[in-house]
Amino acid sequence: MLGAPGSQPGPSGLPADARRQQPSVAECVAELERCYPPSWAQSWDTVGLAVGDPNMPVQHVLFAVDPVVEVVREAVERGAQLLVTHHPLFLRGVHGVAETSAGGRVVATAIRGGVALFTAHTNADVACPGVSDALADALGLTAVEPLDGPPERPEKPAGPPARPGELGALGEEPPPGPVRSGNGGLGRVGELPRAEPLHVFCARVAAALPATAGGVRATGDPDRPVRRIAVCGGSGGELIGAAARAGADALVTADGRHHHVLDAVAAHDVALVDVAHWASEWPWLHIASARLRAGLAARGRTVNTTVSALVTDPWRWHAASPWPAGPDPDRAAGQGYGQRQGQGQVDDRDQGRDQR
Repeated sequence: MLGAPGSQPGPSGLPADARRQQPSVAECVAELERCYPPSWAQSWDTVGLAVGDPNMPVQHVLFAVDPVVEVVREAVERGAQLLVTHHPLFLRGVHGVAETSAGGRVVATAIRGGVALFTAHTNADVACPGVSDALADALGLTAVEPLDGPPERPEKPAGPPARPGELGALGEEPPPGPVRSGNGGLGRVGELPRAEPLHVFCARVAAALPATAGGVRATGDPDRPVRRIAVCGGSGGELIGAAARAGADALVTADGRHHHVLDAVAAHDVALVDVAHWASEWPWLHIASARLRAGLAARGRTVNTTVSALVTDPWRWHAASPWPAGPDPDRAAGQGYGQRQGQGQVDDRDQGRDQR
């Protein structure tokens, strides 16, 4: 028995009416850029469509933090036609995309697999809701507001206001409630339900974010109470001054560098809570996924989305040191530190490897 008109499968294997509901890559890009206008990106950044045919129909979109070849292969295996990543494929000019380079392998794998690649980077960092909103939401912060404010230069409007319930935590379906829409600048600050010791808060952070080899580390007294929390997904240590001005007890961010952290904690009474860069930005993928689906649905288009669970943080393991014990002052300089507890003296070859 023949189906209703428009229900017969076409070359794609889908009924014609279903194909009419599919967006193109260009329509997906347009919706994503309504949420994350390219004009909000930093001048050095490279955002937007990097690979793919704008006219290609899209059934499935995969969201990930990093555009690495393993993620592109996942997109191909899942039957995705569009991969949306937070980090750009190229931040510097290139003269070729041969498969002898990491970027070239990504491009070639994507083209062979029929996967387009789109990036929203610093324009997603400042968006409301954006990367730091997702991090604040994952940590259970309330009364969240911009930390550093938007740039003073005129900005293009973000498009239609965000729909109620678009700001989710780590689930595909966000909870109901109004959210902001627009450019909120870098970082957010909000409140915990009640004050808690810093070490308890760090455990909260570790439980809320994907597990990584580096885990969570912090400066300051582990027993100090914290409640007002600043956050910045990605590298945001330079915002510690803004966090202090906002009355924050702690700043959660990534990529803390030794000398910068020394200077920062000496100048400001704010605990720095350092997490993996990848983990701090991963919660945003769920917000971006939900916003794309909702925006396309409002235009009569339907698309399936998946958030990649591949851990692309480059740090794969660590050896725990016997913290809080420091160096033994009775050991002579250069002696004893070539030894491993319970393993005896390490030979010269192992010492050389340890020092590199």
